[in-house]
Amino acid sequence: MNEAFERLLVRAEQLIDRIESVLPKPLSAPDWGSSVAWRYRKRSSGHGVLEPVRHLAAMQLADLKEIDGQKEKIERNTQQFVQGKPANNVLLTGARGTGKSSLIKACLNAYAPQGLRLIEVDKADLTDLPDIVEVVSDRPEKFIVYCDDLSFEDGEASYKALKSILDGSVAASTPNVLIYATSNRRHLLPEYMKENLSYTHTDDGEVHPGEAVEEKISLSERFGLWVSFYPFSQEEYLTIVAQWLRALGVAEKVIEEARPAALVWALERGSRSGRVAYQFARDYAGQQSNA
Repeated sequence: MNEAFERLLVRAEQLIDRIESVLPKPLSAPDWGSSVAWRYRKRSSGHGVLEPVRHLAAMQLADLKEIDGQKEKIERNTQQFVQGKPANNVLLTGARGTGKSSLIKACLNAYAPQGLRLIEVDKADLTDLPDIVEVVSDRPEKFIVYCDDLSFEDGEASYKALKSILDGSVAASTPNVLIYATSNRRHLLPEYMKENLSYTHTDDGEVHPGEAVEEKISLSERFGLWVSFYPFSQEEYLTIVAQWLRALGVAEKVIEEARPAALVWALERGSRSGRVAYQFARDYAGQQSNA
């Protein structure tokens, strides 16, 4: 009888061990000295981990041209945050390749010596933000939770989760955490022509959006600071090309000669963005080094 009971206990313990191995575990703190940036990743088992970013982009604020107004707003907000002053969650919206993500990375490089840290979170994992905040809440550093290329389709669960987070249940009560998000959509959700039909007018001409429009505006309104980016003109694009060519060690005479090729490059891609300028500069500088 005792042997049978002992075998039963052993099997029960083995079963408990197997169950515990597949249950989600509390998020553990990483080695905070290993990096200044981390990515939050979900394992196949459902366990979340903070992985250090070993190789950071060497982006500096001075490298970013033709977005001085946007740079000033983001840098001011980030500086206030690092200094322990009131600061806002930030939504950066606008044309692709105009420097939204680069500006956040440049701010991290500029303010990391003052204690700024960054955690990149995919939109699908935003529901785990309370766990992330719990891990960093007692740290002396300031943490930006970074969501790149944020957009939602109708009915996504993470949309509601982010709304509740921005309402203050998490981020506002934690003074060392802010959310910085980039998006090509100003209101983060697709907008349809039929929704314009839901607008109503009062007798005095005042316009009121319908419920569908209000719902789409409500999320972006929860970001305290909006920063918009716009497509570059031809001259702005060429200024950015010249900046990157200089950074890559190309001589001034060669930079001037590269202007026609830079315009053809942009025409072929249908865009005069900062990203296209950077890609052209790398291609052109590479050709010069082989010449």
